[in-house]
Amino acid sequence: MEKSVLYRKMIIDCHVHINQYELTKNIPSLDDRLEMLQVEMTSNNVDYALILSSYKVNSERPSTKQIIDAIKKYDNLGVVAGFTIDNHTDEDLKNYKKWIKDGLIKGLKIYSGYEHYYPYDARYQKVYDTCVEFDIPVMIHTGDTYSSKGKLKYSRPLNLDEVAVDNPEVKIVLCHLGNPWIQDAQEVIYKNHNVYADISGLVIGSFDHFFEKMMKEKVAELINYAGEPKYLL
Repeated sequence: MEKSVLYRKMIIDCHVHINQYELTKNIPSLDDRLEMLQVEMTSNNVDYALILSSYKVNSERPSTKQIIDAIKKYDNLGVVAGFTIDNHTDEDLKNYKKWIKDGLIKGLKIYSGYEHYYPYDARYQKVYDTCVEFDIPVMIHTGDTYSSKGKLKYSRPLNLDEVAVDNPEVKIVLCHLGNPWIQDAQEVIYKNHNVYADISGLVIGSFDHFFEKMMKEKVAELINYAGEPKYLL
């Protein structure tokens, strides 16, 4: 008699930051924050995580290269590289392409809102072209910004419709469901088959059951509108 074997589906966290935020202000070491991440992943049965580099580099926000070097000892971490108009160069993109070929970068990210340009700005086209060339996704920030200096008109999810229509071969991840503009996000997802969405960062810190109930209802409405949630990460 054959024994039946139960297999658990692999769980991937597609949107992780290891910057030194307020909650980790007493943990300046990148290595220490990575160790914290490993503990969190284990305690939540997460098998693999993608770390996103930031829209700028400073003592609190490690560069893509710093993250790549720091995670070499882990086989359950990958990198999505941030790219901006103001803080990155063609040389950065050239390095990204090399690291993509080497399997070290799994996708690229644009920080609309944090950077004060619309995602359909022509200067981002080289990012979209790179994603098509190497068949990797582009993640685009939408919704509220963690920084008070962000400008929300650039991070409205409806802006991604123009990117999706003009770049039908690009796999686009609409980050954070465009929260609080989830209704706009669900239409962009429903209309464009090349748009996906992640449900990361809907809350920071603790939250009460009223907020949890509200967010569950909003996500349920999105699924009811846009259909079977194969597009949700």
